[in-house]
Amino acid sequence: MPGTLYLCATPIGNLGDMTPRVVETLQTVDVIAAEDTRNSIKLLNHFDIHTPMTSYHEYNKVEKAHQLVGQLLNGQNIALITDAGTPAISDPGEVLVRMCQEQNVPVTSLPGPAACITALTLSGLSTRRFCFEGFLPADKKEKKAILEELKTESRTMILYEAPHHLIRTLEELYAALGERRITLCRELTKKFETVFPTTLEKALDYYKTEEPRGEYVLVVEGKSPEEKRQEEIASWESMSIEEHMAYYEEQGMDNKSAMKQVAKDRGVGKREIYQHLHGNS
Repeated sequence: MPGTLYLCATPIGNLGDMTPRVVETLQTVDVIAAEDTRNSIKLLNHFDIHTPMTSYHEYNKVEKAHQLVGQLLNGQNIALITDAGTPAISDPGEVLVRMCQEQNVPVTSLPGPAACITALTLSGLSTRRFCFEGFLPADKKEKKAILEELKTESRTMILYEAPHHLIRTLEELYAALGERRITLCRELTKKFETVFPTTLEKALDYYKTEEPRGEYVLVVEGKSPEEKRQEEIASWESMSIEEHMAYYEEQGMDNKSAMKQVAKDRGVGKREIYQHLHGNS
């Protein structure tokens, strides 16, 4: 029988957020796979956990995952922890989980802290629908493509950023999205937790004089439905009604259906479109 992979959430700052279930699991598994063993040893020592550790990180995630899956198939139980928060969220844990699933190795998640959700609940922005982007990619072409997608995103957006890249990322978000509400969170769950609700423009002004410190979670307002609707209407109005009709008819719509859709796009009645096309005849 294969062992089980346990995804163990660890505190993002406050050690009081470590759950008893995670402590017990880390004490009883055969091996703990940690993103940074030097960082994790402090956590384990605090909770009197003496289970052997091995490193599992971005630069060995594929090769090491094969090794860990082999140990699991031999019946060992393994816990996966990240530096802080929930494994497989913006870290290489997803690779190991996928390999376990392919080999029918049981995987279970022991829930706990996640910086993205903690920041979202503190943001004051809509929590009903949201998307998580993590860190924007370093590759300029890939980043440009993602920012282009985010221009029309109506859900609340959550991103991570390091202090030395914060101003650049705020500039890129402002250039892509325009003025939006944003809440910047840092030192979450710690003594000097900071939650800064503002706008992208004001955030840029603020950090021109205030040096960014600590890891940031950025929670950004999505585009409002009304703003999206006005942009859609403006884009259609840049076309003539004849061009607009042809657009739908070329896609296979009959004349009546195309007229109905054109009227809907432009926010007018179907009769107005009909009269434009046919006059008073």
